[in-house]
Amino acid sequence: MHDKTVEQHPFAPILPPHATAVMMGTMPPTADKWCMAFHYPNFYNDMWRIYGKVFFDNVDYFRIGDEKRFDANKIQAFLMQKGIGELPTVTCVIREKGNASDAHLTVIDRVDLASALVKLPKVKWLFTIGGKATDVLIDVINEHLSQNQQKPVKSPKTNQMLTLEIFGRNLTVYRLPSSSRAYPMSFDKKVEAYRRFFKLAELI
Repeated sequence: MHDKTVEQHPFAPILPPHATAVMMGTMPPTADKWCMAFHYPNFYNDMWRIYGKVFFDNVDYFRIGDEKRFDANKIQAFLMQKGIGELPTVTCVIREKGNASDAHLTVIDRVDLASALVKLPKVKWLFTIGGKATDVLIDVINEHLSQNQQKPVKSPKTNQMLTLEIFGRNLTVYRLPSSSRAYPMSFDKKVEAYRRFFKLAELI
């Protein structure tokens, strides 16, 4: 039986001051599954292969040679240059089953979105990775809407979006499919989905 300890998100957000879009996921796997100390650290998660294919037509663009690891510095430099933020929806969680499964993640603390957006004056897009991240973000948004006597909104479905005026600006929440191989969608379909979003956000 796993010890149900409260765990903090291990990686700092990436907040390029000129960012127009922010990627929002949940929690990385436990440290024994990391190939680098950076967001989406599991070599068998396809996030950075998807980015490589979409932006450089090369699934191994962010890989270090033939090694089973990605180049965290190269990824971070790309995100900073491109103006893509990385802001997890959760800051503290309990892994009920001791793994990275969103289904068994109890959220203790969520992102302080209002404070983060102050540092990101140009952001128009919040793109979520998978269902849990979307639901957590919508909870944060609905809490803010409730405080301002506004009606709650529902989570968009995969590859759908929701535009609303909140935190003093127009923001669009766009839900992308999970990059985990456990998510039942082919790699090519995921690439297609991410490419469609990045075109819409005018990042390619």
